[in-house]
Amino acid sequence: MNDRTCIVTRRQAEADELIRFVVGPDSAVVPDIKRNLPGRGCWVTADRLHIEKAAAKNLFGRAFKAQVAVPADLGDMVDGLLSRSALGMLGLARKAGAVVLGAAKVEAAVRDGQALFVLHAAEASDDGVRKISQARRATVHLGGPAILAYKLFPEAELSLALGGTNVIHAAVLAQDAGKAVEKRMVALDRYRGGTPDDLAMLAAVADEDDAAEDME
Repeated sequence: MNDRTCIVTRRQAEADELIRFVVGPDSAVVPDIKRNLPGRGCWVTADRLHIEKAAAKNLFGRAFKAQVAVPADLGDMVDGLLSRSALGMLGLARKAGAVVLGAAKVEAAVRDGQALFVLHAAEASDDGVRKISQARRATVHLGGPAILAYKLFPEAELSLALGGTNVIHAAVLAQDAGKAVEKRMVALDRYRGGTPDDLAMLAAVADEDDAAEDME
């Protein structure tokens, strides 16, 4: 198999769409999120479903052609690594001035097109999310970028990463530091199955555009 072929689907893909695994000294399967651990590796499509399927069907053993130990919590382990990577990069972006906090500042960053993407804490109220979602839709209709939103972390984790308290809404700005964070948020979001809010927002924009065209 090609080095970047998923051992579950047998499909080749770009490195960012896969997660690499190696075998540690104790014969345990180890996720190599940064793709820099030594030794022969195998690749799995970068979502929890495929990783758990690889574990359940003993596909790691087949790929490495050896008896390997697959941690029972491998899915959680990968999630934790991706989460810590994303939060760590978020903290660096905050120090670089590429993050704004608070509903009002987030909405302003969205409306003026400075926001690259938005983060909502898991505890965010429907009303707070709705106001920012309206700003995201308005930005698209005015010819601005489609600014996606993610709800990946509880308030405590966001607050710790950003050095604040009660962080419920944050916007990562379209700067180099922000783009580095976005890559990791996309990876975590993909692993967890995608963000329904974004799919709904983009579908709503498309429906409104279609309706407008029909009236012309």
